[in-house]
Amino acid sequence: MTPLKNDIFIKTLLKQPVDRTPVWMMRQAGRYLPEYREVRAKAGSFLDLCTNPELACEVTLQPLERFDFDAAILFSDILTIPDAMGLGLYFSEGEGPKFKNPVRTAADVKK
Repeated sequence: MTPLKNDIFIKTLLKQPVDRTPVWMMRQAGRYLPEYREVRAKAGSFLDLCTNPELACEVTLQPLERFDFDAAILFSDILTIPDAMGLGLYFSEGEGPKFKNPVRTAADVKK
């Protein structure tokens, strides 16, 4: 196995001694990064970006390549969960996320 270049975050999680407090930041999809916008355009849609492992990995690592952070949060979106449940996630320009099959009744919950 290749030794880790930066294991400070893992050591901290394991309550092992470290020489400094590790840094990680949650970000709102990196929309301010030009490299994120390029990958997002290549994906075709936000949902396609979330469900493409290679592209999701690429945007996960972008902040680590640009800044001296110690860890990254895997890029995804909480809305991928209801979409995987069959709710039919889609995005309307200027309106945000919507569902083709919203949960509105007890029968919908049972489905």
